[in-house]
Amino acid sequence: MASKVTLKKIAESLGMSTATVSKALKDYPDISSATKQKVKELAEALHYKPNSFAQSLRTKQSKVIGLIIPEIVHHFFANIIKGVIDSAAEKGYLVIVLQSDESYENEKEQIQMLVDKNVDGILLSLADTTIQFDHLKQTINDGTRVVLYDKISKVINCSKVIINDQKAAFNATKFLIDSGCRKIAHVCGPLRPQTTIDRYLGYKKALEKNGLEFDSSLVFTIDRLTYEEGYETAAKIITSHPDVDGVFAFTDLVATGVLTGLKELGVSVPDQISIIGFSNWFLTKITSPKLTTVNQPGYDMGCEAFRLLHDEIVLNKEGTKIEHQIVEIPTEIVVRDSVKKNVVPNETDLS
Repeated sequence: MASKVTLKKIAESLGMSTATVSKALKDYPDISSATKQKVKELAEALHYKPNSFAQSLRTKQSKVIGLIIPEIVHHFFANIIKGVIDSAAEKGYLVIVLQSDESYENEKEQIQMLVDKNVDGILLSLADTTIQFDHLKQTINDGTRVVLYDKISKVINCSKVIINDQKAAFNATKFLIDSGCRKIAHVCGPLRPQTTIDRYLGYKKALEKNGLEFDSSLVFTIDRLTYEEGYETAAKIITSHPDVDGVFAFTDLVATGVLTGLKELGVSVPDQISIIGFSNWFLTKITSPKLTTVNQPGYDMGCEAFRLLHDEIVLNKEGTKIEHQIVEIPTEIVVRDSVKKNVVPNETDLS
């Protein structure tokens, strides 16, 4: 096996010092054009590749970041991954992608693993079971740059990329009301992550602001936001409230489960019950009827999360004071066929 080409070998071949070769490859102005050309031509001919580990020691940057997502299966998080990787590649960064599987313990272990790998920063969407934050606060205090996205905590002092979940849920529920729905169920997960809380509050506020009484028995809490649990919840909705005429589901996967369950129970969607989901998964275009939903732009969120993290990495290296930012990505209702009337979405300012 051929030995690896090093700066020293190039220098010896050309009768130059290692420092001169290094400067030539980096286009230092004190190196002549002729020397630069000789060095670069030989380096290319020998397929020289810089030692990334040595570079990271010199620059104190690994050019690697960590991305922790709750679930890879989720279409929204798949778009997050693509946005982060595309943006990171433009800056020469490698992305280590890990899945917490909505587990607090996994999240703690993965953060420590990334810190041990000397990553330059971490992008994190909190697991549903994360209700303590000492592990995250300690990581930030120890100097690792962290940006939270999507599922965040207000008590963590760092930059965040979010959507306005409360406003989006308000508008989704109001869209059902504007279509004629008067008894609307909400299917959600346990009220732990801020996203779940805010969508619940948006749903509740939309009812109250539009003259409809809030009924806690119309809130169906499921342990896992899966198709199967959405499917099972359909029967519970019909059994406990046969006069329900609208459903706002926390995610499209849950909404699709509810839609399938209702249809198998002989309930017509949208003639008897209208349904709206959340995220704009690819499957919303292939359900029957096609699912009306809230578009949650994961790719844009991923790009913005990396931009914030990269800016902080650069500022930290320069010793510049970092001002944390909260960036809000806009959402919109995507009108399809699962809501009874073809009304126009009416955005509402909750402030």
